[in-house]
Amino acid sequence: MDEALVLADYLPLSYKSAKEQEYIAFLWDAFSINEEREKFQFAFLAYHMLAMSFVYFNVWQIRTAKPRDFSHGLIGFGKEIEKSILDASSPFAFSKVNERTMLRFLRLIECDNEKVGKYAKLVDDRNETAHPNGNIFFSTPAAFESRIYEVLRVVSEIQAHSKPVIEQCYRDFLLQSHDEEDREYQGTSDQIREVLIHNNYLSRKDVDFCMAFDVSLLSGESQYTNILMLHEAVVAEYRGEDE
Repeated sequence: MDEALVLADYLPLSYKSAKEQEYIAFLWDAFSINEEREKFQFAFLAYHMLAMSFVYFNVWQIRTAKPRDFSHGLIGFGKEIEKSILDASSPFAFSKVNERTMLRFLRLIECDNEKVGKYAKLVDDRNETAHPNGNIFFSTPAAFESRIYEVLRVVSEIQAHSKPVIEQCYRDFLLQSHDEEDREYQGTSDQIREVLIHNNYLSRKDVDFCMAFDVSLLSGESQYTNILMLHEAVVAEYRGEDE
């Protein structure tokens, strides 16, 4: 189903390693092959893993943009879990922690307990389909499509809640990258690609938030002209992809 491919817009445009990118490509292959063969149960497992990867990327962005809130969110966790999360060098390292535990961090982006509980129910449903219980849960395309739509609804909802975090990442980028003489890459395109997109695991949907950012909020900065030029460069680079 073509609608399922919408999930790609919520996944990073760039990854920190070839291994990470290969993993996401592997999941998409597993989804496509099993869907084509109408092995919907296995297609859903791959799709759910893609959706949980999206959650991990969101939690990573929260950790980057709101480190103090993130550390407070660790209160009540066991020392081993806390260490695993704080020492993570990649969003995929969060997989060492129970998925329900990672979902709790979405409360830092105003997802209330009721919503987090509904997201956790999707994990339970996935787990049920993954066990050898003698049941084929998605025996028809309609049943499969219904579950895909539910996953996409949840992903879209989480994305909407993530807007303040992405805007914080973007604000920090504009403030720290407007000076060509005092940034990682002199070329603007390189700085955008490597520091904004790559380091923050930004998706196409995240970039939409960046392009819509009200840059006038930074008009009080002494280098506002350079900040505005950098913002316009981001818009020019990524708006062109939509045309």
